[in-house]
Amino acid sequence: MYLFLAFLLVPIIEIALFIQVGGLIGLWPTLAIVVLTAVLGTALVRTQGRMALADLQRSFAELDDPTEPLAHGAMILMSGMLLLTPGFFTDVVGFALLIPGVRISVFRYLKSRVKITQFQMGTGSQFQSGSAPFGDDVIDGEFTEVKPRQNPAKPSKWVEGPHQH
Repeated sequence: MYLFLAFLLVPIIEIALFIQVGGLIGLWPTLAIVVLTAVLGTALVRTQGRMALADLQRSFAELDDPTEPLAHGAMILMSGMLLLTPGFFTDVVGFALLIPGVRISVFRYLKSRVKITQFQMGTGSQFQSGSAPFGDDVIDGEFTEVKPRQNPAKPSKWVEGPHQH
């Protein structure tokens, strides 16, 4: 229901704002503002996106919970989409999502509304003992241990092209 209202109300708000702003300052200044916000928004999204990616990489490197950097990255991506959409209302929401304080507030609100039932990081068996990932089929096989070559300067047969007879 909320999604339906958004698809209904956002275009109506945008059209009303275009009419109001266009009536006050004229057609060409209105179009110039729309293009300018798209260009400026793209530059800001690129900069903030790089910072969000660095935060995400840092959280992975330190084995921290990546939820917040991922959420910030998603909100920056959404702000980029909103800023590229022509309109004043979407521009205001897009620029608001580029403000770190706004993103933190949105993240805290969403975090309070979502309940995580299980979270697991790191390596470990993903299957319970006794269960096979693809059923109970067993494939027998043989192997031969290959010893390293004595003369490493001579190329192996693997890098030569196909033999011509």
